[in-house]
Amino acid sequence: MATEVTESDLDLPGGRRLHVYDTGGAGTHRLAVVWHHGTPNIGAPPAPLFAAAERLGVRWVSYDRPGYGGSTPSPGRTVGSAAADVTLVADALGLGRFALMGHSGGGAHALACAALLPERVLGTVSVAGPAPFGAEGLDWFAGMNESGRASLTAALAGREEKARHEARATYDPDMFTAADHAALAGEWSWFQEVVGPAVEGGPDGLIDDDLAHVAPWGCDPRSAEGPVLLLHGGRDRVVPSSHARWLASRCPRSELALHAADGHLSVLRHAVAALEWLAG
Repeated sequence: MATEVTESDLDLPGGRRLHVYDTGGAGTHRLAVVWHHGTPNIGAPPAPLFAAAERLGVRWVSYDRPGYGGSTPSPGRTVGSAAADVTLVADALGLGRFALMGHSGGGAHALACAALLPERVLGTVSVAGPAPFGAEGLDWFAGMNESGRASLTAALAGREEKARHEARATYDPDMFTAADHAALAGEWSWFQEVVGPAVEGGPDGLIDDDLAHVAPWGCDPRSAEGPVLLLHGGRDRVVPSSHARWLASRCPRSELALHAADGHLSVLRHAVAALEWLAG
């Protein structure tokens, strides 16, 4: 039976709105997992993992980060701001404790929530996620593809420069490895369903994401108390694997699953195993 995703809008104080996704339905679930989407994506939960989630009793909950899809912008948001939004979504859905999973930029947001919500987060998976900018002992840009470096360098110069950069930027296929392109042409062609609407909605969400990625997170991921799995590809050109190694060497209850032959997207072929780890 196909997994049904319910979408709704959560109105917040001050006129802000979050667009929420939920596969809860009428089924019985052992674990709620809050999905944190990448940059630039909308927040629909990962359809390629639905079959595994059904088998494991996992309920997906997710939302469009501010500025994406149906969620209103929140200028000046930090990576750590996600914790307050996740709390609001979880409270609205009656979720007490839950796990977290994020890909790429969403991995950073998942780690921040793990650090800031220790009493509610059971465990966290960060897939191909970055470490904090300026992390001591990490050359943050080393190994990053040229277009990604240029995009994030523009963010360092401020919102106006980042907006100018995005106005002239074009898609760079070289950011992905051959294995990544194969994943995009296969099971993870699902990304077309979440990237397209995010891009069509304008650059605000992407701009705010990247401004947050090169600014202080508002928390320290090393303070996360629950178990953390860092899943990363050794050939990742978007977020180099040195980020995951840095996090793994410093987060106290972390495990590193480094797959030498994989890139930024192809590493998701191991996402079912990561979901099994989380459910276990």
